Amino acid sequence: MATKTRSKLRVVRHERIRKHLSGAGDRPRLAVFRSLKHIYAQIIDDATGTTLASASSQDKEIGSGNRDGAKQVGELLAKRAAEKGVKQVVFDRGGFRYHGRVASLAEGARQGGLEF
Repeated sequence: MATKTRSKLRVVRHERIRKHLSGAGDRPRLAVFRSLKHIYAQIIDDATGTTLASASSQDKEIGSGNRDGAKQVGELLAKRAAEKGVKQVVFDRGGFRYHGRVASLAEGARQGGLEF
């Protein structure tokens, strides 16, 4: 039996979540990915397979991937989504715990005007 690493277990959790979670045209999916230094978020329409809006801590406006940076990423993503006419999303935490930077990003997106 092969050793299961944290990243492989996260992928398994993400696949299990994605069985029941899908973003449609009227309510796209807000997908989150968290690396060791940065956090990335994008709003995806799964029906067409297109990314409607994206933001990350690598954007010039943000600069850091900590909890404060994650909150700013959420707010920036909500602003970019509003420009595209997106108000409601389905939150896909990507197999990560809803804690720390992931929760801060969600909080920032909610403060920016997204509903989920």
